[in-house]
Amino acid sequence: MIRLEHIDKYYNIGTINEVCLFKDFNLDINDGDFISVIGSNGSGKTSMLNLICGSLSPEKGKIILGGEDITKQKEFVRSRKIGRVYQDPSMGTCPSMTILENMSLADNKGSSYGLGLGTNKKRIGHYKELLSRLNLGLEDMLESKVGSLSGGQRQAMALLMTTMADIEFLILDEHTAALDPKTAEIIMELTDEIVREKNITTVMVTHNLRFAVEYGNRIMMMHNGNAIIDKSGSEKKSVMIDDLLERFNEISIESGNSL
Repeated sequence: MIRLEHIDKYYNIGTINEVCLFKDFNLDINDGDFISVIGSNGSGKTSMLNLICGSLSPEKGKIILGGEDITKQKEFVRSRKIGRVYQDPSMGTCPSMTILENMSLADNKGSSYGLGLGTNKKRIGHYKELLSRLNLGLEDMLESKVGSLSGGQRQAMALLMTTMADIEFLILDEHTAALDPKTAEIIMELTDEIVREKNITTVMVTHNLRFAVEYGNRIMMMHNGNAIIDKSGSEKKSVMIDDLLERFNEISIESGNSL
């Protein structure tokens, strides 16, 4: 379980631009949850992910992971248990290295490196087997530089590499937003398959309302640092895209805007 307890988070503290994003924010993410998080820009979605991953620190409150207080734990330490896939496909892979070298790096995450070779040739068959699941032909391109791949191929690799390690939590930060619709569908199907197979507790921020409705067992809508919708199980299954659009419209009107 991940628990955010009584979180306060401010930006631009001490300036005329000081903003309070979270005030006494609380959230429990249960083991096995696959949460789809939606909301307008500035609602707190990505900031919540950054708090969980450790790239952002709260002014007050605690972040608990599996019963351990990790509020002051460094991001690289948290990454041993928390994997993250970003919107930009280039952030999850090394473009100047080959597919084989990238897979080897992911395979050795958390291990100490000596002076030996970075690639274990005995693992090549395993890498090919993993890559073949993507149905993108990457298993036959092990010596190709990752920088030469398409955005969709790189994002598929980033997702696969992130989940190769024995992580407990997966953070998806708009990981289909930079992809064309067909490729986004492929990545979402792959995501769902991996999450189910490995039973990884997952939080996915997305602007795609259909993906939010169709995938996962829980849906949250953020607004002004609060979860104004939080439905799971049978309640989540009853949520329709039109319901979400109506709520977005209400929020926009309340904020003095119109869709």
